[in-house]
Amino acid sequence: MIILSEIEHPIQKSILDTLLHTKYARFSQMKPSGVETNLCTYHLKLLQKRGFVAKTNQGYTLDKNGLIYADRLALGSQKSHQPRVVTMHVVQNSDGDLLLYRRSRQPFAEQMALVGGTVHLEDQSILRAAKREADEKLGLKNHEMVHAGDCYVRTLDGGEVAMSVLAHVFYYTTDDVCVDDRLEWVRPHKLASYNLAPAVEQIVARTFFRDPYFFEEYSVELGELY
Repeated sequence: MIILSEIEHPIQKSILDTLLHTKYARFSQMKPSGVETNLCTYHLKLLQKRGFVAKTNQGYTLDKNGLIYADRLALGSQKSHQPRVVTMHVVQNSDGDLLLYRRSRQPFAEQMALVGGTVHLEDQSILRAAKREADEKLGLKNHEMVHAGDCYVRTLDGGEVAMSVLAHVFYYTTDDVCVDDRLEWVRPHKLASYNLAPAVEQIVARTFFRDPYFFEEYSVELGELY
């Protein structure tokens, strides 16, 4: 497991917080109000040196350690790393199109992913968690769905586990989803042409086998995703 040093300085936290919610940002977008330019530049360079932030032609973005930081922050801790437990939804319409959504938050901002979300402590069951997400994300109340299987997805950095997710995969059909700038119906055979979050194509393909239940493990190198 990769061990990250904690981010404690408020300016560094502010810079990273900006980059958590966008793929790229300009210096002016990251500089906290009231902070002198030289001071912000100093802390930004420290984050770059530590592998949390990278400068590209499009602007500043999270580097590898920054992406790991974003993933662990979602768990409420910078120190320990446990797999996130989520539901992932393989959703089709009557034309056979597959529903994807464009992530707005790091890690994997702007990549296309399956609809889903974190299982909450107060969810009374995995199925209840999946139905809650379908309601919150898609406006589908108590929609019928099948628990198709589970998968464990590891994102590696040089062979070491950087992020991991235990996903409960649900399958269902609907024509009642209104697409917007984040949601998109896509043809399954064109998945490879999209910028996908880890293991999306493999999970969809495995779900389409329609076995009574499956369990799979997938590993992907972080460097292959960018």
